[in-house]
Amino acid sequence: MTFEQLSIFVAVAEREHLTRTATALRLTPSAVSASIKALESFYAVALFDRVGRGIQLTREGRVLLREAKETLARVKATEAVLAELGNLKTGRLDVHASQTIANYWLPSRLLGFSRNYPGVDVNLTIGNTTTAAEAVLSGDAELGFIEGMLDEPALSTSIIATDRLVVVAAAGERFETGAEEIGNQPWIMREAGSGTRSVIEQALAEMGVDPARLRISLVLPSNEAVLSAVRGGNCVTALSEAIVAPFLENGQLRSLDVELPPRKFTLLRHKERHRTAPAREFEAFCRAHA
Repeated sequence: MTFEQLSIFVAVAEREHLTRTATALRLTPSAVSASIKALESFYAVALFDRVGRGIQLTREGRVLLREAKETLARVKATEAVLAELGNLKTGRLDVHASQTIANYWLPSRLLGFSRNYPGVDVNLTIGNTTTAAEAVLSGDAELGFIEGMLDEPALSTSIIATDRLVVVAAAGERFETGAEEIGNQPWIMREAGSGTRSVIEQALAEMGVDPARLRISLVLPSNEAVLSAVRGGNCVTALSEAIVAPFLENGQLRSLDVELPPRKFTLLRHKERHRTAPAREFEAFCRAHA
């Protein structure tokens, strides 16, 4: 059974007249008749009684008419959903981002996107660079946002924004800031797989500080935990300027004279998977508001 056969059957059943149906559908009467006969022959059921010069639905025909109308209605509803998906009246956007981006860079952009497309359901998962890459690879997320760069052949990477890391300590602490001295200070770090940690280690290596020889006093799984620990004193760390700015202003933290290179915020997407309209539009929205 084809969609066309079902449509022709419903049209004939509503009019109980082959010629009028053919005129309405812009088909020949023989084409309409052949379509009905093909259905009856294939399924071995009579759908119409030929009564005199007219036709009437059989009992079987009436059963099929009810089902056929429901089926055609579902098809039309599906077509409407597809049309809405295309023009962003509905849909779903799954994003996975590392913590700094998720907490400080993405929220305003997600809010702006949601205001423009209120019918799109936005789902944000927060993790780190590793989990964001895994989510995009597995298809759990269409877009990933990480700090730094990533070498994964299956993923397309592009810079979406830049950020600055600031080395900070509690306001009352005094630390030397030369390359050798900063390498000997007690550090609080994010976990392995964190974009912030990888950028810090790379930057220190470029300064001549071996990351493997750092005095890491504590490893914590979130920026907020690192920030709280450093404010407790006697340690240093490096965090995004957006995170530490309020605490520098209120005097709880002080920045150390250690110049770290800007880091990149990177957009991840799968090279081979189709991007939905919400994903394409959100990427464009982020670039427009970078």
